[in-house]
Amino acid sequence: MTVYFVGAGPGAADLITVRGLRVLESAPVCLYAGSLVPRELLDACPPDARLVDTANLTLDEIVAELTAAHRDGQDVARLCSGDPSVFSAVAEQVRRLDAAGVPHEIVPGVPAFAAAAASLGRELTVPGVGQTVILTRTAARATPMPDGEDLATLGSSGATIVLHLAVQRIGEVTAELLPHYGADCPVAVVARASRPDELILRGTLADIADLVQEAGVKRTAVIVVGRVLAATAFPDSHLYSAERQRV
Repeated sequence: MTVYFVGAGPGAADLITVRGLRVLESAPVCLYAGSLVPRELLDACPPDARLVDTANLTLDEIVAELTAAHRDGQDVARLCSGDPSVFSAVAEQVRRLDAAGVPHEIVPGVPAFAAAAASLGRELTVPGVGQTVILTRTAARATPMPDGEDLATLGSSGATIVLHLAVQRIGEVTAELLPHYGADCPVAVVARASRPDELILRGTLADIADLVQEAGVKRTAVIVVGRVLAATAFPDSHLYSAERQRV
């Protein structure tokens, strides 16, 4: 058997990958985060599949479910919101599965920041404006950030910053980034990206906190900060240039 960590995508059920859907359709056991994974995806599971909502489970309880399926010779679809490569808590689950000798595989998915960029209709890497994207979060009510990964340090680069799990601290976020980006720097907050109830807020570091508070956005949101959000006067990329040497 194998535990498949499947990226369920940002919210819309049809943004799961074909590979991920095939795993879901065949796995006799499915563990999922009830508040983040669309119900329509669970309908793709076999009719007799064991469905386990992990929203209120501890890490030990989740791993116990995975190892129990291993003993029974059953494949497991472990649905993760977005993509398992960022902010998914997959690392500690994999570490314990390795210790227990349980085989596992990761199936990538569409990350929330990519869905947010799509909703905004923007590329996050614009020639001459921004070619670096920093994916990060804040430390409130979560594991402390490592040394050197505070917003002030990251913001000193001037790179486009995408913040997960931080919208409840939008005031503190803007205050920390203001000295590095300026009050007029474009900011977008995308809540529930790709879902029917998606909400997009556009502003600047000067006013986005007020807009978020007025809209009542408190969770399941991505914050994007950077000049790329409003860039119009930028050079064409070298990729399709007539001057580029092609072999």
